[in-house]
Amino acid sequence: MKLFTFPGGIHPSYCKDISISEPLRQAPVPEVAVVPLSQHIGAPNDPIVNKGDLVVEGQVIGSKDSFVSSVVHSPVAGKVIDIKKAFHPALGPVTSVFIETNKEAEKIKFPEQDIDSFSSSELIQKVKEAGLVGMGGAAFPTHVKLSIPEGKDIETLIINGAECEPYLTCDHILMTKKTREILMGISLIARIIKPENIYIAIEDNKKAAIFAFQKAIKEFGYRLPKGLKVAPLKTKYPQGGEKQIIKAITGKEVPPGKLPLDIGFLVQNVGTVNAIYEAVSFNKPLIERIVTISGDCLGNPGNFIIKVGTTIKEIKEKCGLHFTEEPKKIIVGGPMMGFAQTAHHNEKEPGRWAHLFIQGKVDRYQRNQPKEKS
Repeated sequence: MKLFTFPGGIHPSYCKDISISEPLRQAPVPEVAVVPLSQHIGAPNDPIVNKGDLVVEGQVIGSKDSFVSSVVHSPVAGKVIDIKKAFHPALGPVTSVFIETNKEAEKIKFPEQDIDSFSSSELIQKVKEAGLVGMGGAAFPTHVKLSIPEGKDIETLIINGAECEPYLTCDHILMTKKTREILMGISLIARIIKPENIYIAIEDNKKAAIFAFQKAIKEFGYRLPKGLKVAPLKTKYPQGGEKQIIKAITGKEVPPGKLPLDIGFLVQNVGTVNAIYEAVSFNKPLIERIVTISGDCLGNPGNFIIKVGTTIKEIKEKCGLHFTEEPKKIIVGGPMMGFAQTAHHNEKEPGRWAHLFIQGKVDRYQRNQPKEKS
């Protein structure tokens, strides 16, 4: 099997075995959802609800009249009990909507839509209304990324399933559980940007995901866009970076100061692609995601489907997590690019970037880093 790669990179201890063998679990709905109104690159939202308002699951609660922004929805049905600043894992204090969950409320259903007749502009509008942002960590508004400027053409679409951060396995489990849905999401993106080539890029330490896509492409091939293929990547860090993944697969480099679209590329994370499928096919907004909770001092690690606005404290208490030793760090986002949470805030944090890497032996990870390159 040919493996694509780029020059350089490092090989940290990946430690993915801690969480990958565990079943995907649904986390309980939070008692109080703390929903930051800034969850994306771009203009922060203004609240469009007031204290005392009743809201339903999926209702827009924050928006901004700005192209580079992304609306925010209520992840639960309940009552707005406060609107004030709360601590965000990366941005610090941001205006947030506190929603007390109504456990008696009927769970909302997102009925399937007839999507075949949607135009490109209608597909982008669906994505915008759902509040989708990049799920790989950048949180750039997806409708902006799909709105290709006049005079630009996308020749190659790369679906990023590298997940090169150590410990994290949420993309891996998504690719094996939602293979068909991701392929349908790819088809929707292809209808918008009409690329000539499409690659699903997956590191070779995720053989189950590679096999799942190869099998599904053979099974659904006649319904999928032409030029779609799986591109196995050599496992190394930072293979999942946009510029690195473009270089690995095509040999082309994004010039300094330029964006991938300037040379005909668009890169989308697999989580974003799945969210596009759900937004277009079911009108489902971005109100939950799969979260990896892992670490060398954590009992009962794994991947969980968690509502946006769930605090670390509730995750720990309600997901059956326990510490086998006192953690030295709680990191939101992964050990390489994540944000260590302070002792004051780490139990109150509401973030959307929802991977938890809980590190017990604080020097162990750094000690295991090899210095050589390949």
